[in-house]
Amino acid sequence: MASAESDKYRSFMHGEGEKSTVWRLGAPPNYDVVNKLFEEERTKEWPEGSLEEKVQRLLKTWEMEMVHKVRPEDQKSVHSHGFSASTNGMKPLTRNEISAIGGYNAFLATTLPPEHRIYDPEKESAESGMSTFLTAFPRGFAIEVLDVYSGPPRIAFKFRHWGYMEGPFKDHPPHGQRVEFFGVCIFHVDEDSKVEKAEYFYERGNFLASFLSAPASASASASASAPAPLASASGCPVMRAD
Repeated sequence: MASAESDKYRSFMHGEGEKSTVWRLGAPPNYDVVNKLFEEERTKEWPEGSLEEKVQRLLKTWEMEMVHKVRPEDQKSVHSHGFSASTNGMKPLTRNEISAIGGYNAFLATTLPPEHRIYDPEKESAESGMSTFLTAFPRGFAIEVLDVYSGPPRIAFKFRHWGYMEGPFKDHPPHGQRVEFFGVCIFHVDEDSKVEKAEYFYERGNFLASFLSAPASASASASASAPAPLASASGCPVMRAD
């Protein structure tokens, strides 16, 4: 397990280069709990120095910096000019737009009418969005790279995101089961491996619907079998975007 002074899966968190970094919560985040979940349940263990391991480190580092580093100049994995990110082919957002609305709200953007939204990112702040998912996933929301289809400068890869709903999600009680989804991402990087553009594709609807299942205790009498992980989008997420 990583200590508070290091993180084996993320770069640019500690050391001389981070002495002047402005952190959103006042200090570097501690990923010990989610790293434990990742190590216990990952389906791939990539050799150090392999392309897959490098892409996974870049993904985790990029997510950490986008969420926790306030100033663009402190984000060493993100291109300093012209960065954008999009989800399911929707309008790309700039770094300032993502910072203003929060990473979860940017990632969960949707064109669904408001009355059909299980989670409405347009009604959430950056803080409330983060709080919602930290509450639902007290052990964190782990991510792993499953396959890398192409290397830089256009890195295409498949990922898996998962956690256990052991806390409430909005008005929905915790059911204790695993919530996971699969997706594809394309990172456009420069010669220094800084992300210039990120394009995510995944099945948003299935992911959010999985929070609505009944608690395991309530459904136990209906089935003698052990509860399976909740349904996730294992097919092509591009074709089923909402």
